[in-house]
Amino acid sequence: MKTVRRLLFGEIIRAVVFVALGFLALFLFFDMVDELQSLSRFGGQGYLLQHALLYISLKIPSHLYELLPISVLIGSIFVMARLAQSSEFTILRTGGLEPWMALSSLLKLGLIFVGLTFFFGDYAAPWAERQAQQIKAPYQGQLTLGQTGAWLREKQGTQQFAVNVRRFDGIDQMEEVRIHAFNERGQLLAITHAQKAQIQSGQWQLQQVDHKSILGPSPQQAAQLSAVKLGTKVWPTGISADMVAAALLSPDRMSTWELFGYMRHLSVNNQNAQRYEIEFWRKVFYPLSCLVMLVLALPFAYLHFRSGQIAGHVFGGVLAGISFALLNNVFSFIGNLQNWQPLLTSAAPALLYSAVSLAAFWWMVLRR
Repeated sequence: MKTVRRLLFGEIIRAVVFVALGFLALFLFFDMVDELQSLSRFGGQGYLLQHALLYISLKIPSHLYELLPISVLIGSIFVMARLAQSSEFTILRTGGLEPWMALSSLLKLGLIFVGLTFFFGDYAAPWAERQAQQIKAPYQGQLTLGQTGAWLREKQGTQQFAVNVRRFDGIDQMEEVRIHAFNERGQLLAITHAQKAQIQSGQWQLQQVDHKSILGPSPQQAAQLSAVKLGTKVWPTGISADMVAAALLSPDRMSTWELFGYMRHLSVNNQNAQRYEIEFWRKVFYPLSCLVMLVLALPFAYLHFRSGQIAGHVFGGVLAGISFALLNNVFSFIGNLQNWQPLLTSAAPALLYSAVSLAAFWWMVLRR
């Protein structure tokens, strides 16, 4: 059994690596085309070809995270179909390789791909994205903008804060920051406006600060406004750079733990966390899709092929992988719009394809 497992694992790993490298080369070509536009835009500010190449290379972990499940599907289908066409899998079956043994072997291999996908999605890709932002940010003419910026809320003791960040570079530098402080009854206490701010662990370093406090009101006198200009001011807060990035940019580049922390932050401050809960559960289930892909590929080993039929079945595998990716995105958008349960919304595509895979396995292998 060890020899059989070594044969299957070696063939599938080589095929998956080959497919992943092919897709990666295509994605990097598209990135290079986009960066040529950035060279023409920011070339006068010192953004050179070596910066563009380094930026493109730092996109590799993100692309591998996206490509691994579909590469596993295409590579494993190709291997299974080739083994069936050459009758090698038939020989393995006559040598004692039962269907459930083959399935359990593929699932053990799938755990390796699950671990790789999780590593790229939770560690390598977020780190590389931050490094890529640090390379490009100094040469961009302006920071990332939203229509009204990012709005966040935080509760500290009896006070509540509404924070508006108009510009953020995706790392730790912000511009046009406004912090509104309210008491427990919802009355405005102070407004702090900072031209620039830097995010550090547990606090924001505000620069060029205009602080306005509202004194009173009391039964004897009306409310009074006190304005103070400061060079710098430290504001202690639990709002991290990833939280600002998630509110202003896209949460796709956040790790699972960071998404979980941001979900808790939104829940504590009575904000809608539906979108981020769906993204969190997608992060959880996406690596497991590698197992689904391997189960979907196993029935191809039990088909009878003639010459020239492998290409057609591999093309069918490509369509299946694309449909899985599309279904993932469709369920995410519909679940967010219809307020579906985040766990079921994210798990539904994997469960559906698992059911189809096991049904095909039962029909083509066990029943026949």
